[in-house]
Order: sequence, then structure tokens, then C-alpha cells
Amino acid sequence: MKRTTLAAMALFTLSATSAFAESVISITDAKAFETAPSAMAGGGFMQITNTGTTDDRLVAVEADFPRVEIHTTEFTDGVARMMHIDGIDVPAGETVTLEPGALHVMFMGLQGDPLEEGETVPATLIFEQAGEVPVVFNIVKRDMAAHNH
Repeated sequence: MKRTTLAAMALFTLSATSAFAESVISITDAKAFETAPSAMAGGGFMQITNTGTTDDRLVAVEADFPRVEIHTTEFTDGVARMMHIDGIDVPAGETVTLEPGALHVMFMGLQGDPLEEGETVPATLIFEQAGEVPVVFNIVKRDMAAHNH
């Protein structure tokens, strides 16, 4: 009886250990830029760090907008075009940066309710391994001096 109990406990411990050997996601610098009153969409940016031992993938973002999508930016003949993508890989031990002109979140359907400096946008990031990760995007003023066009 004692041996069976020890074996069961060892198996449980191994199962629990492997369950925790997954992605551990942290989010930093989550922000979106203020938008013009007529804007129909705004972009969300952040750094996603996976400190776990298992690769993960951001597959969706939920927020209180008609549509929220994950996008990348492609440049063809000097013209930037935003493209919807199915997800963003976040390898174990690495940080992925979402930034203007590259990977980003699109908050779509602002419908006359612009993103304004000082506001926040609560959202939920959904990962294949880590599951739901809450995040708050701070709305900040766009620093036009930082853009080199």
C-alpha cells in the first residue's frame, strides 16, 4: 500500500512538473497611440516575453471593440500595407516586440470614439499554451519627432 501511494505521488509530481514546464508570459510597455476623431482603427504595441521552457503563440486579442486583430506590416514598392495574421510565435526564453511598422494589434471600429491620451484599453491576450493573459494598453501621445520618414 505504501509503495502504491509513493508511486502515485511520484507520478503526480512528475505530471505537475511537466504541466508547469510551459510558457510563462509577461507583458511590458503595452500602449496604443492616440487617434484622430475620424479614425476607424488604432494600433496596440507591447513587448511579450516568454520566460518558460515551451514555445507559445499569441492567437487572439479580445477587447471592447467591434473587431480586434493581430497584424503585420508588409512593404511593397515603398508602400506599407497592414495584413491580418493568425498569430505571433513567442519562442521560449525570448521577447517579441510589437511596434509601429511591424507586428501590432489593431483595435477596429472606433466609430467616432477616438483613443485619447490618458485613457486605457483593457484587453485579454490569448496564447496557445499560457491561455488568457490580461493586459492594459495605455493611450499615449504619438511623438512625431521620433518618426523618421
